[in-house]
Amino acid sequence: MKFLLIILIVINLILFFLLKRKELKSFFIKQKIEKIDISNIHKSFLLIKHSKNLYGPKDDALIKSFNISPNNKIIGMTSDYEAWIISTLSKFSNSIFEFGTCSGKTTFLMALNSPKNSKIISLTLKSEQISLIEKNSNDNKIAHRNAISESIYEKFLFSGHEVENKITVLFENSLNFNEQKFLEKFDLIFIDGGHTYSIVKNDTEKALKMIKKNGIILWHDYVPGKTSSKDIVRYLEEFSKKNKLYNIRNTSLCYFKK
Repeated sequence: MKFLLIILIVINLILFFLLKRKELKSFFIKQKIEKIDISNIHKSFLLIKHSKNLYGPKDDALIKSFNISPNNKIIGMTSDYEAWIISTLSKFSNSIFEFGTCSGKTTFLMALNSPKNSKIISLTLKSEQISLIEKNSNDNKIAHRNAISESIYEKFLFSGHEVENKITVLFENSLNFNEQKFLEKFDLIFIDGGHTYSIVKNDTEKALKMIKKNGIILWHDYVPGKTSSKDIVRYLEEFSKKNKLYNIRNTSLCYFKK
């Protein structure tokens, strides 16, 4: 009887761990980047008070959006809240650069919500270029594998839509990308390409040269404790020691304003 009770206790502990592993990880693993509320990064996110306990968005934060069927099985998509933040910031950005097109979901949202004459450049790889993705000795294995899995698209969610004329897709390894012709050209840069340390470092260093004064850089997937985000967390926490970098509360987005 005692043996059966011990077995039941062990099973319950295992189930509890599996159900609560994210919360447990966050308890033991503390992030080193300061959190900031979305309303503190741009005036468009300030809320309108409707009543004592109800606040709503300003007109500036109303966006065009869509949902994607889970049957697509797209890896690493932004959450609806993250997508809303990126879409809102796009409304005030005439020039946008994106490291990592993947399915084109975020690219599509930026195109739908940015000004009529805005221009968006998104960098990705063709499937036959996947062999160009080399793994350095200190790069995370899972992040390297995910970079390959996300480089399978040659048509995107925005393909054939009228806003496609805003978008230029560059099929190129970001490690070889020449940023010199784009110095201080962009209002908004979204970094969501390969999540290995060497790629995040490369993309960030190039983005810092490409962003305009008062421009905004966003990084996706800052999640301390998540294995596939290990390299992003490590690099951004190093970066934050010398730069004012913030993690937007309730998201995996990190925010930097030049």
